[in-house]
Amino acid sequence: MCWCYSNNALFTENNNGRLHKNIIMKLIKTVDAEGAVLCHDITQIIKGVTKDAVFRKGHVVTKEDIPVLLSVGKDQLYVWEKEEGMLHENDGAEILCAMCKGEHMERSQAKEGKIELTAACDGLLKVDNKGLKAVNGFGQMMIATRHGNFAVKKGDKLAGTRIIPLVIEEEKMTKAKEAAMAATGNKPILNLLPFKHKKVGIVTTGNEVFYGRIKDTFTPVIEGKVAEFDTEIIDHVTWNDDDTKVTASILDMIHKGADIVVCTGGMSVDPDDKTPLAIKNTGADIVSYGAPVLPGAMFMLAYYQVTEGDDPRTVAIMGLPGCVMYAKRTIFDLVLPRVMADDKVTAEELAALGLGGLCLNCPVCTFPNCGFGKGV
Repeated sequence: MCWCYSNNALFTENNNGRLHKNIIMKLIKTVDAEGAVLCHDITQIIKGVTKDAVFRKGHVVTKEDIPVLLSVGKDQLYVWEKEEGMLHENDGAEILCAMCKGEHMERSQAKEGKIELTAACDGLLKVDNKGLKAVNGFGQMMIATRHGNFAVKKGDKLAGTRIIPLVIEEEKMTKAKEAAMAATGNKPILNLLPFKHKKVGIVTTGNEVFYGRIKDTFTPVIEGKVAEFDTEIIDHVTWNDDDTKVTASILDMIHKGADIVVCTGGMSVDPDDKTPLAIKNTGADIVSYGAPVLPGAMFMLAYYQVTEGDDPRTVAIMGLPGCVMYAKRTIFDLVLPRVMADDKVTAEELAALGLGGLCLNCPVCTFPNCGFGKGV
């Protein structure tokens, strides 16, 4: 798209090369400009100090701006004269923001057609990709987000929206909103799920650890990872390769109030590795045994429904392969934030992790600021 001026009107050239009259400019006295919208940047030059725009195209002139405008020699201004059916970029940005902003988010003021969203609390960012694509496909408007299904901290930037031209058709914004709502089921494109307090039980398995042949170096890794969230470890037991004891311990921890039970080791296909069987025998709903993620292929996820007593809840049970003990980042780092936010993981979502599921084991780990786990 290109812009040109003719007879005090600003035109835009569309993809067909035809000019459409979008903005009518009029010349007014600066002292009368309060509330008017600038059609171009206003530059201030102070020798040896600055040469920069003091006001950008699209700025709405305030009473306080008038002395500044006069000081840079602007006794008269070209301003936008609103045309029926057209919206100023900031008005369009407000509509985009309303499409995006979910709970637990803060927003910036509209400026130059832009609004940014930030996290109001620690949590898990959810992005509706269908809604996002629906809006961005209209052109002349855009929404850019960070990757969904990852942890964010309070104050982190979540998304930026922008109307690209100075003015945009109101009808186009209406259609974009309708498309977004149809794609998301009348929900915001973005949502932030706050992390919850979770009680954690850890079941360490393996004859080599149980009989003291080697030191348990797996449990401290799990303790460190769950400590990054609001958790308390309520129980920890170590068993040999007896699946009945592992099953009994999982159920006992759930009875004691655990929201998460993590089982370490015993996850391969070796005859002595019986952790998957132990998890299955709890009666939990198995989501998946195996995930297309490296490290972490032998991962197991199940959910146990507590329906009786005073604390009905869904308990996540995870079987962790040995790679979690020694690799910097694994499938556990991708799933744990979702569990902490009560965001139930499906088998389809685990399958989708194959795209981007290969950790490159970089010498200096920058996760989550890398491609690991961000394929979809």
